[in-house]
Amino acid sequence: MSLASHLAPLNGNNLRVFTGFRFTISAMSRGVNVKRLVVAVIAISLILSPSAFAEAKGKSVKSAKVPAIKCKATKAVGHTPPSVAPAEKLPKRFARTFTFETNCGNIVVTTVGAKAPITITQLATLARGGFFNNTLCHRLTTQGLYVLQCGDPTATGGGGPNFTYRDENLPVEGLNNYPAGTVAMANSGPGTNGSQFFLVFADTTLGANYTIWGTITQGLDIVKAIAKAGVKGGGADGAPNQPISINRVTVSN
Repeated sequence: MSLASHLAPLNGNNLRVFTGFRFTISAMSRGVNVKRLVVAVIAISLILSPSAFAEAKGKSVKSAKVPAIKCKATKAVGHTPPSVAPAEKLPKRFARTFTFETNCGNIVVTTVGAKAPITITQLATLARGGFFNNTLCHRLTTQGLYVLQCGDPTATGGGGPNFTYRDENLPVEGLNNYPAGTVAMANSGPGTNGSQFFLVFADTTLGANYTIWGTITQGLDIVKAIAKAGVKGGGADGAPNQPISINRVTVSN
């Protein structure tokens, strides 16, 4: 899936979507009237490409002093995603924070709440169902696009849950519309959000196609340290040289 599922629509790559059935969910919470949420059971096969990112510039992120972090060894490996059913309605209260407990320390994300109700509800459902437990952040990009991508149990970039949902809280087009600290959904086109998301460690300009659902309020230094360690093989897009895994996720209302 792209960021490219998961970040952007891919250039010259193939996406196969098989829909088994769908059902409609109606709900209202905190004044947010969600008239229809279509959840599709899918299987997605997708190959990622660095060209997926909108107008990536050729300059690498500027070097800066990054606090040293200590990462423990991780035993996380790619595996078959667990089956977690989607939420069928919105809760009365949306999740306020997600604490990603990683082998390199805790990363806390404060959500945008009612600005992205469906996204936050489905991510909280996945987290509480153990979907993200013992998963690797499989992709790091350090040139033009400055993100660490996580949320795929298979660690291939093509994994996710058996449902998708629509985009929300898209930013305006413009320079640095995904600033450092932003947390947004990766996708393979409109309405294909699943479980993969990206953590922005330096100001990034992208097409306004990725749901922003939170801000890193603790642990941005961890993401920057992972970025400073670089990509395996010395490139600008690939698995991070310093492995980072999500051990578990705690969701707080």
